[in-house]
Amino acid sequence: MNPLARIFRPRDKPPVTNYMNGSPYMFFMGGSTAGKHVNERSAMQMTAVYSCVRILSEAVAGLPLHLYRYNDDGGKEKALDHPLYRLLHDEPNPEMTSFIFRETLMTHLLLWGNAYAQIVRNGHGEVLGLYPLMPSKMTVDRDAKGELFYRYQRTTEDSPATGKPEMVYLDPHDVLHIPGLGFDGLVGYSPIAMAKNAIGMAIACEEYGAKFFANGANPGGVLEHPSTLKDPQKVRESWNSVFQGSGNSHRIAVLEEGMKFQSISISNEQAQFLETRKFQIDEIARIFRVPPHMVGDLEKSSFSNIEQQSLEFVIYTLRPWLVRWEQNLARALFSDAEKPRMFCKFNVDGLLRGDYVSRMNGYAVGRQNGWMSANDIRSLEDLDPIPEDQGGDLYLVNGNFCKLQDAGSAYSKGQPTEPSSEPPAEEQPPDDPPAEELDNARKRKRPTQRKLKGDPPHEEILELDKGR
Repeated sequence: MNPLARIFRPRDKPPVTNYMNGSPYMFFMGGSTAGKHVNERSAMQMTAVYSCVRILSEAVAGLPLHLYRYNDDGGKEKALDHPLYRLLHDEPNPEMTSFIFRETLMTHLLLWGNAYAQIVRNGHGEVLGLYPLMPSKMTVDRDAKGELFYRYQRTTEDSPATGKPEMVYLDPHDVLHIPGLGFDGLVGYSPIAMAKNAIGMAIACEEYGAKFFANGANPGGVLEHPSTLKDPQKVRESWNSVFQGSGNSHRIAVLEEGMKFQSISISNEQAQFLETRKFQIDEIARIFRVPPHMVGDLEKSSFSNIEQQSLEFVIYTLRPWLVRWEQNLARALFSDAEKPRMFCKFNVDGLLRGDYVSRMNGYAVGRQNGWMSANDIRSLEDLDPIPEDQGGDLYLVNGNFCKLQDAGSAYSKGQPTEPSSEPPAEEQPPDDPPAEELDNARKRKRPTQRKLKGDPPHEEILELDKGR
């Protein structure tokens, strides 16, 4: 064989020996630098690990999962008539609800780095049920043609009818596989395996604290005898049986034959290992990208930064997991004809909702600007809709708003005329009446004058002129 052919192999023909274990590369598991054995089950005994796994799994399981269909006009609607809607939203199989199913798969994804579920189909290829599979019993391998297949080790608990373990081979078409972070994109790595040293140190620190306080928070000591003891083991056992343990703390010891007890002193800094435990808790929360306040660390928390951290938890922690779920569900459950027009979507609006005042202010803006109706707002608040005849579906807008193309339309309907020097017809004064009518009118308006004695005649003429 050509030596260059051994080095440069074609990428379209992967070797059959490309073996990937579903329990993400078991050689990562085992002993840690702290001397403690770390695996998925021992890690769950740590309160920080258990809390992080529970927070993420319950968050994914508690979100509403809906199935949507694209309309011809580009919009979307819930595909309530599709068989997958009931499986994803209500119950994937007769044995569990949708919440339990998603919680189980998310727990597998956080501990083993992979989540598997068997897809049960009918003769037409329609999905009838989804059943979780243990990642520790699943193996991903390739055949001689380079095609992927799944091998599942069924134990006696999985097959009580046969009473013996067996190996089951599954086609990729029949397996829902959600991989986590990995190097090849096919199988994910376990976060527990990658962080086994940090988790092992946390386990060792917790065990040290348990033994320390089990001894009454007293360090060990040395019994001194002036001469040689014939049976030191008997003396040690007698001393431990009487004075060792938290139940025997602060008891008075009686020493015989000149024996002396000398304790091995320990500093307060060495005894106060809580800071070390606190750091390990933060380290584990950092692995799962969970905010510290969600695991009980409220040292540097306030109202404002907790609200911001909760928002960042949804965007940067929870959202990537939801995208993994949505895309893998669409890839495994939809047919080729359904993929262009069907999709799954988690609703995270409930996690992003503000307080009551903030929501009402946002609804008011949407209502006044015409992109929300009263029923749209009431549906978001889980209220009954207003009947259509009462205006529940109306979209209202302020009269000050108009379309950009309609701006100035009132002036463009007709060309403005040139201003005339003559006033409008309704503003023109009437024509002057004849002189005869004017004299008669003046006589009617003329006030009654009384001739006073001694008045000069010209004053009467002036009064008449004023009446004109």
